[in-house]
Amino acid sequence: MQHQKHLFSLPENATYINGAYMSPQLKSVAQVGLESIVRKNNPMAISQDDFFTDRVLIKQRFAQLIDAPDYQNCAIIPSVSYGIATVAKNIALQQGDEILLVDEQFPSNVYAWREKANITGAIINVIAPPTTFENRGQRWNKSILEAINPKTKVVAIGHIHWADGTLFDLIEIRKRAHQVGAKLIIDGTQSIGALPFSVKEIQPDALITGGYKWLLGPYSIGMAYYADTFNDGQPLEYNWINRKNSEDFSQLVNYQDEYQPKADRFSVGESSNFILVPMQIKAIEQLLDWGVQNIQDYCHTISATAIQQLRDLGCFIEDEAYRSKHLFGVYLPDHMDMEVLKVRFRESDISVGIRGEAIRVAPHVYNTAEDFEKFVACFK
Repeated sequence: MQHQKHLFSLPENATYINGAYMSPQLKSVAQVGLESIVRKNNPMAISQDDFFTDRVLIKQRFAQLIDAPDYQNCAIIPSVSYGIATVAKNIALQQGDEILLVDEQFPSNVYAWREKANITGAIINVIAPPTTFENRGQRWNKSILEAINPKTKVVAIGHIHWADGTLFDLIEIRKRAHQVGAKLIIDGTQSIGALPFSVKEIQPDALITGGYKWLLGPYSIGMAYYADTFNDGQPLEYNWINRKNSEDFSQLVNYQDEYQPKADRFSVGESSNFILVPMQIKAIEQLLDWGVQNIQDYCHTISATAIQQLRDLGCFIEDEAYRSKHLFGVYLPDHMDMEVLKVRFRESDISVGIRGEAIRVAPHVYNTAEDFEKFVACFK
């Protein structure tokens, strides 16, 4: 795969290796957005069918991306917090039950569980990483597996850690969670679209992801997958379009107790969004065209030499088997000064993330090996 920088509108001299913060926008997605804004100039051009066609299409495209057998298990959400709150509302817990989280997890997959624990008397069990770097990812995964016990009812985790790209072994975690009857809830915001994911293989109870990072979509839209165990669940809100027969506008006042099939009950109100939905569809279609594994492989290819050079300088970067290639953390040796590096990044027009003690590096297909040469030069 060759770099695809020409499909984006990034400044020519900028080095943007910060896709985990927010993706730059594809030119094709921006064009769809502009056309969609203009479309409402003439409301007569928006038919009743238009309220439904793109809603189906975006769920079909997302299901294809995550290898989900049935697109009707997918829902349109405005944010990860919305999707996680939906899950938390539909899981019965009691005093003494355990909710397993990993340390320094992104807040959108924490606050809902804290609230659930406060209401039910459940206990939150946070699994911290090892305090030393040797075999860090392997030992962290081992600690997670060992912590899942008969009291565990929920394992809420990312596919990777959002701050440093540590890869969690979801297949083994799913097996262990299944053994004790716990639900596996995955925040895929920092992985879906850049790291291959298969619902058929991993069988999560729920997968929640925002759209504006690795799905290359606009802000304020996301996607969710809910397994069939949630088919009779209660949504966060009660909007008309999620009800049975909502396609017939003439009968909307014949109120329905039944919902549309499966996860459609969980879609946010006004999920027909005539601007954001077409943009997100276009972005997912581009990801499908590239191939997610190809994106992962490309990021590995352009960063491999730089990673070895950084290790030679004394930095710690997780072993390949336990980190993603599109997002990884660089931990500094004692003799390097983070504040000095921040200045050098700014002077070199390099955008990366600083999350905790890690420099979070997040490349994509708009980056090149030369971008990493420029990055490493700041350390030398």
